[in-house]
Amino acid sequence: MIEDIVDGMYDLVRVIDKDDNIIYMNKAMTETFGKSGIGLKCYEVLGLNAPCENCISRKSVFDGASQEKEEIINGRSFSVMSSPIRNNKGEVIAAVEVLRETTHIKQLLEETKRQNEKLRKEVEIAKKLQSSLLPGPVQDKRIDFSFLYMPCDEIGGDFLDIYKIDDSHIGLYIADVSGHGVPASLLTIFLRSSINKKLLSPAKALEELFIEFNKRKLDEVLYITVFYAIIDLENRTMLYSNAGLNVSPILYSEKRFDLLMLPGIPISSWAEKACYRDGFAELEHGDKLFLYTDGILEAKNQANEQYSEDRLINILLDNSANPKQLLLNIKKSVFQFAGIKSSSELKDDISMALLEII
Repeated sequence: MIEDIVDGMYDLVRVIDKDDNIIYMNKAMTETFGKSGIGLKCYEVLGLNAPCENCISRKSVFDGASQEKEEIINGRSFSVMSSPIRNNKGEVIAAVEVLRETTHIKQLLEETKRQNEKLRKEVEIAKKLQSSLLPGPVQDKRIDFSFLYMPCDEIGGDFLDIYKIDDSHIGLYIADVSGHGVPASLLTIFLRSSINKKLLSPAKALEELFIEFNKRKLDEVLYITVFYAIIDLENRTMLYSNAGLNVSPILYSEKRFDLLMLPGIPISSWAEKACYRDGFAELEHGDKLFLYTDGILEAKNQANEQYSEDRLINILLDNSANPKQLLLNIKKSVFQFAGIKSSSELKDDISMALLEII
């Protein structure tokens, strides 16, 4: 009955005595090598003239302990385990070898490695493309602008942009799209290419973006939240609108502190149509507009406490720092609070921008 059980096994099984002679082979092993090896040396069945250099059966016999190795036999991969067989006195008299073919698994692993490498290269290309779409230095003496973009993955779900509309107006937005990785990067590319940069009403631009998004018939899990502002540098005024960004940008100076709160549905397929409205603000010399995504406030420390608005505001009110240094101070504060050293340790993307009216 025991022999029938072993013969019914998928694995290859053989028993080798202390002199390397095969004293038993199961049916699977006999069929694999096309003959019975009983009476032959263990290595002869494998087509060898001498014992394997890393013979684990000898180790099992001499050490009295199970051994494992990987072996290539006639171009096929096997996982081999050898265990000692003892008599009634506890003496090791032979070793039983169990060979399980891993050729297909090895091939799958190699194919997985190739696919992962291909995906890694594609992600790297997408990362470079997304980075290339971020704004460069702003050439306008009427403003000072800086930003920090810190994705938690190779490719982020946050995005921001600033651009000249005409000699008087500039457009500025910050966005947080659903998810991370390649799908998120494609949404940020859609946003950048689809937003109407000629309109002087942020609400109108967001409405057009909503319509364009829904023409694509995308899945409901995909969406974009975006705060969009258009600044008239000639008259020092600003119009702004919000499509679901869940943190309020801050307009502040030594004389003012305003949270730019406006309701608005995300750019999504959640409704047949969306209505956005424009907010209005007058600007003065020294006013600063701070835009950010929720990755800052949702950063947590070891006690599972979130980084608070109070911490953020205290840093913003440090008027001694220029826009670039102020953003770096916020980054340092968030990293210290969360106990991390790089953006790859973040749980969510962090993006922020600071524009100062000069």
